[in-house]
Amino acid sequence: MTDRILILDFGSQVTQLIARRVRESGVYCEIFPFNTDPQRITDFAPKAVILSGGPASVTGSDTPRAPQQVFDLGVPILGICYGQQTLCAQLGGEVEGSDHQEFGKAFVEMQADCSLTEGIWATGEKHQVWMSHGDRVVRLPEGFKVYGTSEGAPFAVVADEARQIYAVQFHPEVMHTPDGAKLLANFTHKVAGCSGDWTMAAFRQQAVEAIRKQVGDARVICGLSGGVDSSVAAVLIHEAIGEQLTCIFVDHGLLRLNEAEEVVEVFRHHYNIPLVHRNAKDLFLGKLAGVEDPERKRKIIGGTFIDVFEEEAAKIGGADFLAQGTLYPDVIESVSFTGGPSVTIKSHHNVGGLPERMDMQLVEPLRELFKDEVRDLGRELGLPERLVGRHPFPGPGLAIRIPGAVTSEQADILRKADAVYLDAIRKAGLYDAIWQAFAVLLPVKTVGVMGDARSYDYVCALRAVTSTDGMTAESYPFDHEFLAGAATRIINEVRGINRVVYDVTSKPPGTIEWE
Repeated sequence: MTDRILILDFGSQVTQLIARRVRESGVYCEIFPFNTDPQRITDFAPKAVILSGGPASVTGSDTPRAPQQVFDLGVPILGICYGQQTLCAQLGGEVEGSDHQEFGKAFVEMQADCSLTEGIWATGEKHQVWMSHGDRVVRLPEGFKVYGTSEGAPFAVVADEARQIYAVQFHPEVMHTPDGAKLLANFTHKVAGCSGDWTMAAFRQQAVEAIRKQVGDARVICGLSGGVDSSVAAVLIHEAIGEQLTCIFVDHGLLRLNEAEEVVEVFRHHYNIPLVHRNAKDLFLGKLAGVEDPERKRKIIGGTFIDVFEEEAAKIGGADFLAQGTLYPDVIESVSFTGGPSVTIKSHHNVGGLPERMDMQLVEPLRELFKDEVRDLGRELGLPERLVGRHPFPGPGLAIRIPGAVTSEQADILRKADAVYLDAIRKAGLYDAIWQAFAVLLPVKTVGVMGDARSYDYVCALRAVTSTDGMTAESYPFDHEFLAGAATRIINEVRGINRVVYDVTSKPPGTIEWE
């Protein structure tokens, strides 16, 4: 990728949103911690640099600063919130704590036109932005001029047009700044001169070349879960190296209805990818028998998965590389902006711990992509929409949607109820509006009346949430008619359930999953 934007992270909670907005405009970017090795910045060769917001105060001692390398590169710079403040302080301006803090909606009035706002905001106009700051710039560095002000920030938009250095006190990356994405696109396209030609088609071609270069003629195995990430990684790697890839799909008996058959059909028959399908239902459910603690259940499933995967890998003669569906948020979250490890993989990965035991190198072709970009890549590769657009599904599967001990009978009941619920959501045209939806089988039985006879069956809880990243979530506001209809279908079509409830808990204080 010839056009690259570097985002230096000062610890903001929304730094990832800057990257999302830049990529949405067709420009490739990456996030580095502010204290990254200066040589790494040089090697990245960005066409421009964006300095993020952050929780620290520029007025404090030992607070983050941008490396001098950023100013020595001679490329355009955009400072956002804390990024504006440290930029101005480092270039000779002055920042102080303000007695007029701004948190939330504010309005910027444009005093003059500049390249950052050209064609979007005109002189004399007022526009809504999102502020979140206590400190503020009180004196600009030499060469800078004020272009926009707000009630609490006399230097809301400033720039040194000659050096192409721009800074804003507000956050253009959040949706509460309606024109924010346009302002960022002005910076990347008009100021930095990026072409905006970074597409999934381009990424696909570059990724295929990179995989071939990394792997050579060696063998690769991929732990296929049936989820979006591992599926897209497998198809991409197969396009690059063909028969050198073998996928291992372990069915632990806790998958969604017909999921195993769908995975086998797509990968073995549609894509003709070498696939080992291990039916280990009895093994997993046997080890889970009588186990109620959710953390123990997770550890049993994870440990058994590793054992089975290792066993199947040995049968095919092993491999030199292990493929994983690591995504960019995983990589970012493994890096502390105060100086943590740079490539630690989060423990929730399906095959966490496997590389050490099996002495294999990792192939992670998706580690530069966000989730929605992975879905786009899946479509580019021709994966069916039903697989590409499916909701997240936990590695332990239905085991953590059956609070308490798990039996084969309970798993079958829940599998059917979940399928009916998701079918109702799809038929209502709501599936894509929901981040995640699923059924939970509660360890509670209640009395009911079915067919003029007494019943004593399980309670099923329904869960559906909206979210952008899974870190926070709100329950989906179904209307009562939908919920009543879904409940009726589940009770009529799934033997073993006679009562249905809906979970309206947000995250926090709850979690999305029940265990």
